[in-house]
Amino acid sequence: MSTGDLLNIHPIELKFPFELKKQSSCSMQLTNKSDKYVAFKVKTTNPRKYCVRPNSGIVMPGSTCSVTVTMQAQKEAPSDMQCKDKFLLQSVVAPDGTTTKGITSELFNKEGDKVVEEFKLRVVYIPANPPSPVPEESDEGSSPPRPSVLENGNQDSSLLDAVSRTLEEPKEKSFETWSLISRLTEEKTSALQQNQKLQHELELMRKQISKKHAGGFSLLVVFLVGLFGILVGYIFK
Repeated sequence: MSTGDLLNIHPIELKFPFELKKQSSCSMQLTNKSDKYVAFKVKTTNPRKYCVRPNSGIVMPGSTCSVTVTMQAQKEAPSDMQCKDKFLLQSVVAPDGTTTKGITSELFNKEGDKVVEEFKLRVVYIPANPPSPVPEESDEGSSPPRPSVLENGNQDSSLLDAVSRTLEEPKEKSFETWSLISRLTEEKTSALQQNQKLQHELELMRKQISKKHAGGFSLLVVFLVGLFGILVGYIFK
């Protein structure tokens, strides 16, 4: 961290992960450690290569501002991965209430007793994808051997067969249950129909018996009446 009378700057180096044909970004934090409004401005020796957002602004007392620097995609990499580009950060006390729109080039002019602090920051390239360490080969016998492709195939086939059997068993049980339910339903329906038929036949038999009893009673009455008439006639004869 670089410390001045107005701003603390972190970091003091701009480190960019370098990868061909890809943009790269880094950021720095500007902290106002004074009790005044501080205006800042960022300059670079290679403005076509970098984009700074924001490149100027106001940091209020006790607050922090983040600045993002983006490096454009590069077609070639330096042989030694060294970069000669530099950045310059200027800071100056601004009148209270100053906004970003009020920042002008004249504000950073060194004239009279005005103090303009300046900090130079260098650019550092770092590998974007550092090589990962190669794992050491384990000793023989330290780990169980991996099954061959053929063994894997046999295991997979056995597993599929077991799963298929597991799936088929519920289907067979379900079919048997359904067949049993259908058969019981048919038997119940047949029994109900037979019961109704028997009840109908029983009712017919009851009616026939009632008619026979009624007919027999009438003939008996007629016979008795006739017999009584003969007896009466014989008495009065």
